[in-house]
Amino acid sequence: MRSAITVSDLVVERGRRRVLPGLSCSIAAGAVTGLLGPSGSGKTTLMRAIVGVQKVRSGSVSVLGEPAGSAGLRHRVGYLTQSPSVYSDLSVRANLRYFATLYGVGRGEVEQTLDDVGLGGAAGQLVRNLSGGQRARASLACALVARPEVLVLDEPTVGQDPVLRYDLWRHFNRLAAEGTTLLVSSHVMDEAARCDRILLIREGAIVADDTPDGLRESTGTRDMDEAFLRLIREQEKGRV
Repeated sequence: MRSAITVSDLVVERGRRRVLPGLSCSIAAGAVTGLLGPSGSGKTTLMRAIVGVQKVRSGSVSVLGEPAGSAGLRHRVGYLTQSPSVYSDLSVRANLRYFATLYGVGRGEVEQTLDDVGLGGAAGQLVRNLSGGQRARASLACALVARPEVLVLDEPTVGQDPVLRYDLWRHFNRLAAEGTTLLVSSHVMDEAARCDRILLIREGAIVADDTPDGLRESTGTRDMDEAFLRLIREQEKGRV
């Protein structure tokens, strides 16, 4: 498949610690790629590098054929951080309308996006009065409203109930079918099955790059948690 994102020999350091020690990977266009791994494995650092807000020591990141962070990508890449990034003194709808105006998107898209993330009934509420899960969805809506070509979503389903998680993943898959490239991080391994492809990361290194079925076949288990553990055990054997 054609690559929308290419990461080559990426090195990121934080203090004396090397968070990404020369990571390379590619993200397929028009697909949902899951970036999975335990907390502290480097997922957020990699995503920040892809959207161009991470200081890197060496290596390169290309997004849609341009260097990450280029001015030409600002309207083509959407980014959801782990922390809600919306204005607390505005309503949910006002937040979306603000971001829609920045990107030249009509009000019809605002209302559709509110429904997509399950906030149609809370659209008139001030963000500061929302629950934590609703705030996270409001931030997600602001990333989705412009319908960017690439969506980088850092743990978008954390804190959401199972029904909403299911609906959000179904929406992500629908966006990919329409041509959007999605990179979605999670530390919940059962979400891997909802992805077209999986990048498993540990200690800043890619442990596996495969489809869900390919990962199950190569590890000899249907359980994603067990598959990840088996890959780690094999990796540790190779170090001995």
